[in-house]
Amino acid sequence: MDINVSLLKDICEIAGAPGFEKRVRDLVIDLVTPLVDEVKVDNIGNVIAVKRGRRNPDGKRVMVAAHMDEIGFIVTHIDDYGFLRFHTLGGFDPKTLTAQRVIIHGKKDLVGVMGSKPIHVMSPEEKTKLPKTTDFFIDLGMPKEEVEKYVSIGDPVTRNRELIEMGDCVNCKSIDNRVAVFILIETLKQLDDPAYDVYATFTVQEEVGLRGANVAAHGTNPDFGIALDTTIAFDVPGAQPHEKVTELGKGTAIKIMDAMTICDYRMVEFMKQTADREKISWQPEILVAGGTDTAGVQRMGKQGAIAGAISIPTRHLHQVIEMAHKKDIADSIALLKACLEQIDQYDWNH
Repeated sequence: MDINVSLLKDICEIAGAPGFEKRVRDLVIDLVTPLVDEVKVDNIGNVIAVKRGRRNPDGKRVMVAAHMDEIGFIVTHIDDYGFLRFHTLGGFDPKTLTAQRVIIHGKKDLVGVMGSKPIHVMSPEEKTKLPKTTDFFIDLGMPKEEVEKYVSIGDPVTRNRELIEMGDCVNCKSIDNRVAVFILIETLKQLDDPAYDVYATFTVQEEVGLRGANVAAHGTNPDFGIALDTTIAFDVPGAQPHEKVTELGKGTAIKIMDAMTICDYRMVEFMKQTADREKISWQPEILVAGGTDTAGVQRMGKQGAIAGAISIPTRHLHQVIEMAHKKDIADSIALLKACLEQIDQYDWNH
């Protein structure tokens, strides 16, 4: 169950809002360059790290996608008092913005806080209304003249929260999807003998519409595709058994479908058989709302790809307290490695 928590901490905490992934991209390039045969960055900003297969006369390609971006914000207005208005980059439940610190990435990084109308001065009607993102503003504690020295319209904003260990779990902002970035890097470290050419692809702008994966799949044109992403673990008080999707500590999850993809039945069966043979704990995943890079990997190559996904059960998704179990992370690394080494041994024609 041991994982490199220090490395996961570095990957989770670094900034990288959709469209502004440079910091996390630079970290990924540094980490993967010694592990692969070739590293390239495409025009949209995806990192594509290629590890050649040693027994691959037909030149088959396996694209493995893990998105680098995290949900965040973009500055849209600076008012006369120095308060910032913003637009979301990715999906937010507005109530999770209350009482949070954020980092504005302008000419220099500045910490701000999410502010809203105090409950003490709300009307009875306002107290019962669900919050909207437009109810919030960012307070930097500076007058407008000082704010404008460092902040401009269009600057990205990310959430401020450190990674900690809690029991057998890790907890941080951006576990979605930095845990998958970590899993892909750790797999590359262990992957000595891939069956086919592996295109380890660290994608951009997933949280705003799978944009990086679409471009990368079109350029790579993979025969096979495996996406890595978090999924809902709704194993908490009040959840009905049919609502759980996955549970923490029960192993990696093998995606059957999500709202944007029906995974290829052959890839699902291959992953199940591989996990069973290698004695890797796994659980099935059907996610009826939400999509992942699986859709782009599956559909955007010239002939499409036989595609599926390895999912990491995660509680409290799209909050700053996302939680994943270290055993599930380790199982995900083990399953991805086994699949990449054994993908040539499965009968894909049935």
